[in-house]
Amino acid sequence: MAEAIAQEMRIDEKVFVMGEDVGTLGGVFGNTRGLHEEFGSVRVRDTPISETAFMGAAVGAASDGMRPIVELMFVDFFGVCFDAIYNLMAKNTYFSGGETPVPVVLMTSTGGGYSDGGQHSQCLHATFAHLPGMKVVAPSNAYDAKGLMTAAIRDNNPVIFMFHKALQGMGWLGTEKDAIVHVPEEAYEVPIGKAAIVREGSDVTIVGITSGVHHGLKAARTLAERGISAEVVDLRSLVPLDRDTVLASVRKTGRLIVVDEDYHSYGMSAEIISSVAEQGVTLKAPPQRVAYPDIPIPFTPVMEQWALPSPEKIIAAFEKMQKMETR
Repeated sequence: MAEAIAQEMRIDEKVFVMGEDVGTLGGVFGNTRGLHEEFGSVRVRDTPISETAFMGAAVGAASDGMRPIVELMFVDFFGVCFDAIYNLMAKNTYFSGGETPVPVVLMTSTGGGYSDGGQHSQCLHATFAHLPGMKVVAPSNAYDAKGLMTAAIRDNNPVIFMFHKALQGMGWLGTEKDAIVHVPEEAYEVPIGKAAIVREGSDVTIVGITSGVHHGLKAARTLAERGISAEVVDLRSLVPLDRDTVLASVRKTGRLIVVDEDYHSYGMSAEIISSVAEQGVTLKAPPQRVAYPDIPIPFTPVMEQWALPSPEKIIAAFEKMQKMETR
């Protein structure tokens, strides 16, 4: 992420970064590391702890021709500055008849698993995907993180860039080995709006978002030992949503499990399932979703781990589907 930002800052002086601890610290999650040393405090701006102030400033700067990248340290903090995000950033291009683009990249961390409580551990994918006027991306690995960041900075629309803490390679958050992949040094884009097949299979489709992709890959390896071939789809982009890739996969396998660390009800998992149902895809068993229970996220480690999606829950969902097929 930091490499993509630096490359775009070198070629476009209108690109700048601001947020809490993005400067000398390099971001709490490492996503602005090295930028302050290269570009200084004018283009990499540490802000006061006032989300409303810096989100409003980002919207104003973008409306005036700049290309701000602003970090909302935890997605849970969106409520503090939601008016600036949704009533200004997302709508102003529409309100101006297309005359005033608002090219803001809002990058924000998601996910739990390390006992940081209900105010620092949510995903809230569906909250942003539900509201028109913004693109929403959520990478699951280092290659996609860089390519999607480059695409987001170059896009003239507001883009919400949601990165899962557990995939950042920060030791104190744990490290997901499958997220560590080769990343070219040169600039490149991963197209916004295109999902990826990260494991091919024929018996069941597992659709995942960020951490859910890795749970799906681990479950697929276990299922393979039982002779079951699972295909894993990484959405990568929530808005626009690549329904075609999902539909093609489910038409092939006839079974669908959606994995999302966001809340169970009214979320992206329901959107994926309804998209398949609306197209009349023939299923061998009712689709299943593995998501977070509709409860505030517990602080207690045992309770939080109980609530989080996992490969074991995906396998249990598949086993449930098998039982329903035999009725």
